[in-house]
Formats: sequence, C-alpha cells, structure tokens
Amino acid sequence: MAPATKYRLKRPQGDSYLALVRAFPLASIRSDAHLRAAQGVMDLLLAKGKLDSGETLYLDALSDLTAAYEDEHHAIEPASDADMLKHLLEAKGANQTELHRATGIPKSTISEVLAGKKPFSRQMIRKLAAYFQVDVTVLAGNL
Repeated sequence: MAPATKYRLKRPQGDSYLALVRAFPLASIRSDAHLRAAQGVMDLLLAKGKLDSGETLYLDALSDLTAAYEDEHHAIEPASDADMLKHLLEAKGANQTELHRATGIPKSTISEVLAGKKPFSRQMIRKLAAYFQVDVTVLAGNL
C-alpha cells in the first residue's frame, strides 16, 4: 500500500500522468538510446501545446531525468571568453569601437580577447556585464 501524501493528483490530471508513466516509466536514464527515447516523448508532449497539470508534472520530471544524464555524460564546456564576447557583440549589434567607447576597455585588449590571446580580467568582466546588461556570472565561467 502506498503511503498517504499531500501530493496526490486528482482526476483527470492524475489520469494523464499515470497514462504517461505507463507508456514511458519515469526512471533514471541509463544510456544514450534511453536518452533519445525520453527526448522523443518530451518532443511529443511539447508539440501538443497546452498540457494539463498531470502532463506538465510528467514533462518536468522527465526533463529533470534527462538533464541529470546529460550533465553526467554529455557535459558542455563553458564558451571561451573570445566566443562569449563575439556572441554578445553580435547579439547587441555592436562593434569593437562602440564597446571601447562605452566601457573604456582599450581597443587592443578587446582585439586580443576576440583573437583568443587574452582572457577576461575581473575588471573587464564588470564593465562588460554592465554594458551588455548581463549578470557577471555569465562572463566569469572561465575564471
């Protein structure tokens, strides 16, 4: 007998959740093939559009299981400082000269970072974060 809990699903939300669990049980992802199958289930749910609360609960749980597997087996290295700066400049539609004028960072330093010859300094991170309006942690991944 299952223990009593306040986290019980009521009908019809519980019905959709249980139907999904029966079709594709929630369990730790153990292989890349299992990962692909889980991603297929998530794609079908996302393509559905509006989900009821049971479907949403199931999708959240399956997403957590796939994320845990991917973090362990397919970790993505942080972007290099050069790649990050290129992306931010492109996203803002800015160039090196505009960045220099707005932040006071020397043009030569910006060029060296973009060429991959120089990493961000802590002072540079603060200025770039303010200019691009991002949290400093976005730029400090390689410190």
